[in-house]
Amino acid sequence: MNGMEAQEGDVAMVRAAQAGDERAFEALYRRYARVVHGILLSRLPASEVEDLVQEVFLTALNKLKSLREPAAFPGWIASIARNRATDHLRSMPAEEEIDDRIPARGADASDRAEARRAMAAIQALPDAYRETLTLRLVEGLTGPEIAERTGLAHGSVRVNLHRGMQILREVLQKEAR
Repeated sequence: MNGMEAQEGDVAMVRAAQAGDERAFEALYRRYARVVHGILLSRLPASEVEDLVQEVFLTALNKLKSLREPAAFPGWIASIARNRATDHLRSMPAEEEIDDRIPARGADASDRAEARRAMAAIQALPDAYRETLTLRLVEGLTGPEIAERTGLAHGSVRVNLHRGMQILREVLQKEAR
């Protein structure tokens, strides 16, 4: 499915979900859950993310009828995720460490430690780079998928990925010395 077909499919699913079609909303969930997960993971501890993904979609479900332009859904759901992460960060105790960003599934201790270092380096980047790199490197989305599912311009995603990777390499090389 190319970008135009995907966007048209999303618009149809949003309209159906706004009309009460639960299966259409489930399809939107399946399509956007990784994006929401990646946005939250770029800002919060991994242990907090799963529940917040559900909260973001509950918020979206409750407010879906207020979305006037169905084509704006990608940016709208991304914005809900960003806002939820910000709200959650404000409610966290100041002394709580945010070092639990990578789940431990199937990795040995050295792999987990390396993943934590890489995620910490990503966390140190500006928001635009942090989010696009998390969506690319952790969630496995391509540049065009990131643009399509976040509402960002393709050029912005491409630049953010390129610059973010350059900065990330520099940071990780300095740490390796």
